Amino acid sequence: MNTSDLLEVVDLSVGFMSDGQEHVVADHVSFNLNKSQTLAVVGESGSGKTITALAIMRLIPCPPGRIIQGSVILRKNGYSGTDLLQMNEQEIQRLRGKEISMIFQEPMTSLNPVYTCGNQIVDGLRVHFKLTRKEAYEKALDLFNEVLLPRPKEILKAYPHQLSGGQKQRVMIAMAISCNPGILIADEPTTALDVTVQKAILELLKRLQASRDMSILFITHDLGLVSGFADRALVMNKGKIVESGPVHELFHFPKHPYTRGLMACRPPLNKRLVHLPTLESIVQTNLIQQEAEITMQQREWAHRKIYSQEPILVFERVSKRYRLPGGGLFERKCKELFAIEEARFDVYPGETLGVVGESGSGKTTLARVALNLIPASAGRILYRGTDISLVTDRTMKKFRKELQIIFQDPYSSLNPRISVGRAIQEPMKVHGLHKNDAGRKEKVIELLSRVGLKPEHFYRYPHEFSGGQRQRICIARALSVEPRLIICDESVSALDVSVQAQVLNLLNDLKKDFGLTYIFISHDLSVVKYMADRMIVMKSGNIVEIGEADRVYAHPQSEYTMELLKAIPGLDANRV
Repeated sequence: MNTSDLLEVVDLSVGFMSDGQEHVVADHVSFNLNKSQTLAVVGESGSGKTITALAIMRLIPCPPGRIIQGSVILRKNGYSGTDLLQMNEQEIQRLRGKEISMIFQEPMTSLNPVYTCGNQIVDGLRVHFKLTRKEAYEKALDLFNEVLLPRPKEILKAYPHQLSGGQKQRVMIAMAISCNPGILIADEPTTALDVTVQKAILELLKRLQASRDMSILFITHDLGLVSGFADRALVMNKGKIVESGPVHELFHFPKHPYTRGLMACRPPLNKRLVHLPTLESIVQTNLIQQEAEITMQQREWAHRKIYSQEPILVFERVSKRYRLPGGGLFERKCKELFAIEEARFDVYPGETLGVVGESGSGKTTLARVALNLIPASAGRILYRGTDISLVTDRTMKKFRKELQIIFQDPYSSLNPRISVGRAIQEPMKVHGLHKNDAGRKEKVIELLSRVGLKPEHFYRYPHEFSGGQRQRICIARALSVEPRLIICDESVSALDVSVQAQVLNLLNDLKKDFGLTYIFISHDLSVVKYMADRMIVMKSGNIVEIGEADRVYAHPQSEYTMELLKAIPGLDANRV
């Protein structure tokens, strides 16, 4: 035990009951968190990161979970040497928020949708401090200013659904620091956020740590994210700590194959690989095999072939605007918001066109307009020479077979009440593909196998699969109607880096085997650079840059693209 230790976790084990058996999900976990230190806990989903944090907070749901053994020693103020696992419920409730606080992964599900953001933070302040409602509101306003929320007085009165992802996360941070805790647990606080918003949140946490003298336990699946942010890191796999040490040592001299695998799964920015290394292959072979690079000559040859054809999709000065209510009762003019403004570009058969930009830049609106899911306000959208914005619903139904989309959240894309086999079969039935249900079932099983799933998965339901498996199911469903063009809308942004590598490799293999064309939308520029032949950069509804992906990365022309590049977290080696 070090005299500077603020929190000491000793031999902690947590189990959950499933199918009549107890499964250990955190296995003899031990570590120390020092005063004013940032300790990162890194690993895939299911590695035990969040369960360890919840055990520290005494938030393990019991049943089905239980703390099997161990101790969590807090050394601060009146809790010097106190084992949190031995406290009664009343004692631990007094400690939560005041001594140890937690920022949860998904702010939308952590915030109560029926209360304003102000009320949610005011209630917490009044529980822990003897404040009047007015005093608590003034304190909440100070906190919103401290976390750099824009228009803090308005956000006090706003509901969570009225805020962006980054704003909701700042509200969660304000709630977490409201009682001035000594320890802040941040559980994946930047997952699925834009790189620029992610960078701002990390900078905010570091500033708050310095001003409030906090220690931070930072949980993430992305090793690259903690470079330059954390002091030390623990790497967890299957409930166990497999490696730990100062961050710079883990990055430059990783010892465990699992750690090396997590680092290798991220798409490198300094070269273009044929396939990304996958964690499974690295751990099994205990080495990182050098994947073949795509040479400049191979790229030029492939691009000559792609761009010698007629484009499959053409945007001609396409705009999408929304009318906003005017300011007064008698005001006739409505304000207009341009979600897309005079977008012009082509997509060629066999190409992957990447689209990057922050939330609100118009990426998803572009996808929906391209599929005619929402009408364009101006311009023409030509699919194989036909302006699809002018066709009848019956004609559009034929085009829908050729134009498919894979959404960001596979769980909400699948009906929880029907089996995955039926979910993949239904589009085939709608478009009259294959002779009968038996033929369609045979095709579904073939597609499941093609995306790395098993025939018996046909009868299972979405909740029985992991996030990566559910995304594979959505890919199989998109392929079921034999499309020509697929839009991938943030389809890997919420996945672990190891699962992300598998899905990206799968998408590239399917593109080659089925002759597909992709529009690949993401806020992660490193992923887009790996996937895309050309890249579009969007800001506030405008295309600010378009060009060959490697060139846009190496020689960005717009200041906004430069800002996106600077915000990419990761290793120096990947940024050369």
